[in-house]
Amino acid sequence: MPSWRHLAAGLGTVTLCALGTAVPAQAAGPGYVALGDSYSSGTGTRTYLADGSSCQRSVYAYPSLVAASKGYDLNFRACSGAKVADVTSLQLSALSSSTAYVTISVGGNDAGFADVMTTCAQPAWASDCNGAIAGAQSIITGPLPGRLSTLYAAIRSKAPQATVVVAGYPRIFNGEDCNALTWFSPDEETRLNAMADLLNARIATAASAAGFRFVNPTTAFTGHAVCDDVEWVNGLSSPVSESYHPNRSGQSSGYTPLVGGRLTGTTVTATASVLATAEASATELTAQQRGHAARDRAVRPAEFRAPDLTSPATKAAAARAGVDLSDRASIDAADARYAAEQAHAG
Repeated sequence: MPSWRHLAAGLGTVTLCALGTAVPAQAAGPGYVALGDSYSSGTGTRTYLADGSSCQRSVYAYPSLVAASKGYDLNFRACSGAKVADVTSLQLSALSSSTAYVTISVGGNDAGFADVMTTCAQPAWASDCNGAIAGAQSIITGPLPGRLSTLYAAIRSKAPQATVVVAGYPRIFNGEDCNALTWFSPDEETRLNAMADLLNARIATAASAAGFRFVNPTTAFTGHAVCDDVEWVNGLSSPVSESYHPNRSGQSSGYTPLVGGRLTGTTVTATASVLATAEASATELTAQQRGHAARDRAVRPAEFRAPDLTSPATKAAAARAGVDLSDRASIDAADARYAAEQAHAG
């Protein structure tokens, strides 16, 4: 049963805008191309470049912070919603023989992670979390490794001299659901975390085979999951697109030291000065990526959808389960009963 310690996290209205002002022109540093999905673009940090796309690129994401720390010339191609095919068709053109550094996170959208989360967040009497996880696992262990191997080979071909770092995904849950409007059971959270572990394992294997460096954020994010005292990952949020993604602390304190360290071989810390430099790069990055907006709009963010107890499908499921949708105790009691049955079946 969900705890009532919090209502859905972050229920404020946030204006999405580009930050910063132009800075004096300087000699370009080594070329750094950031590829991948929402965990690289910065979805969850609440402020994005107004580049004409729905990619949700943020100056608070680790690519921007690493570039600001080291003086790299960033080409910020990562885009929320990107799958392996999108990286291949829309992002790899940024690479060249002169590219010195590349980072990438991709695979979660191929596995349908947002849809799995959407299913498992519903009351157990209205959903099939076991089936959703099994479907994602079949992709992770089936076609995904081959897709990644092909993608990584293309990256190496286009950027033969680059240092390439592949970033994995953190465990999102700590065994508690403190959001009053979701119904993740402890067992479901355990299985969702295990799915992230499986995804990381397959990504790590493909990265190693390609000669790339892999960073696993699991340990760094331990103690900072959804519902921990210091969250580095958003729980259910408003707007809902922010949900279940690293927040600014997750990017600056979680991903930036990990990815930056492996990429550069030096310590990378998101100091106040680094943050200021990253913020000041917004105008330049916005102009840079606006030229790709028409094509980038083909990539749609894979968004978590909050449970809707008023939908016809949920009402029908409630009737079958004998649930009184006007009574929270009835909703939760049935959820606990069905969740226990599904945990036993799983």
